Amino acid sequence: MKILQFDSVGGASGDMILATLIDLGVPEKIIQDAISSLCVEDVHLHPEKVIVDGISGTRVEIHVHDSGRDHHHHDHPHAHSHHPVTSSSHSLPHRNLHDIEHIIRDGKISSAAQEMALKVFRRLGEAEAKVHGTTIDQIHFHEVGALDSIADIVGSCVALDHLGVDAVTFGPLPQGRGTIKCQHGTYPNPPPATVLLLQNLPVEQTEEPFELVTPTGAALLSTWRSLDRAPTGSRPVKTGYGFGTRKLSQRTNCLRAVLLESDSAAGETDTVIVLETNLDDTTPEIIGALCERLMTEGALDVFTTPVFMKKQRPATLLTVLTSRDAREKMLDLIFRESTTFGVREYEAKRTILVREIQSVKTPFGDIRVKIGRRAGNIVTRSPEMDDCVAAAKRHNVAVREVYLASSAAAH
Repeated sequence: MKILQFDSVGGASGDMILATLIDLGVPEKIIQDAISSLCVEDVHLHPEKVIVDGISGTRVEIHVHDSGRDHHHHDHPHAHSHHPVTSSSHSLPHRNLHDIEHIIRDGKISSAAQEMALKVFRRLGEAEAKVHGTTIDQIHFHEVGALDSIADIVGSCVALDHLGVDAVTFGPLPQGRGTIKCQHGTYPNPPPATVLLLQNLPVEQTEEPFELVTPTGAALLSTWRSLDRAPTGSRPVKTGYGFGTRKLSQRTNCLRAVLLESDSAAGETDTVIVLETNLDDTTPEIIGALCERLMTEGALDVFTTPVFMKKQRPATLLTVLTSRDAREKMLDLIFRESTTFGVREYEAKRTILVREIQSVKTPFGDIRVKIGRRAGNIVTRSPEMDDCVAAAKRHNVAVREVYLASSAAAH
């Protein structure tokens, strides 16, 4: 099993991700040929080897030749909107999602890379639409849809496909502080679209007064991610470093990708902490609220089991699965939110399927489906119940009807 793990120090943008994959060994020509096949204006990839803070890696510029003028791209701007935008320095087309899908589908790239790039743009469009209170059809990618950004996304997806990895994971992504100036005013840092794209994913707060993870970077990594962490015993076989152009105040502006190999070809194996306690004097309402709180705060799983304690008193066995990092938080919640005086704990090894989330079209709208793979083969497809419930409510139909429709679409 081949796993690609991203470790972010200075953030993640489209050009940094592309630079990292090139530094990992993906030939520049493969990426350039894919970008050139998109049948749009001249777009050229310009990677260079650099040494930053004593680390050797790659930095990438995208050069766009537009009507006799050269546009050099480094990091992405951070504001995206459905409103038209003009520029006195250069003018690139404002493309909606349909335009971008047409460009990508006409390109001479593998079907896997093609579908990957389409998912990234759709995910990005959905986030922007939610931020601006409109529909995805009304979003015009005046910045993300510009040629340099199409090159970043398509080039990165082609590079990832070339590596032939089975899964992608990443650790906490650094977040800047303060505010940033965008096309439509001053926004909190990180910008709203990035926050949406990284929902329920690990982040780390820093003191850097800059935008560290761009919406493009967030869309790429969150779309690719299929593992919470690399399986125990994974072996690093190759490393690549990609650098951004901005000089940060307290950290190196770099992103690292480590190619790992694991013997767990069938699925992911890891070790979890199991926390257990018997509750015989806590009301069911409080136990229910505690279970919900534990899941919200990061528990891997929470369940209860009816048991009998001494003197045959009926009670509830509360079981919590958690990572080592979240152990203290889970213990604190259990002690504060229940009446227990003690919690048992032990380690357990588990094997889980390699998972990814796909969106399928149904008569009731788009529904997310969790895909489970074992030894590279899909073995299960499970519609997200929250999506099914919401769609059923909107269309005034039974939840089961939406569930069956999304299951059929997934197959």
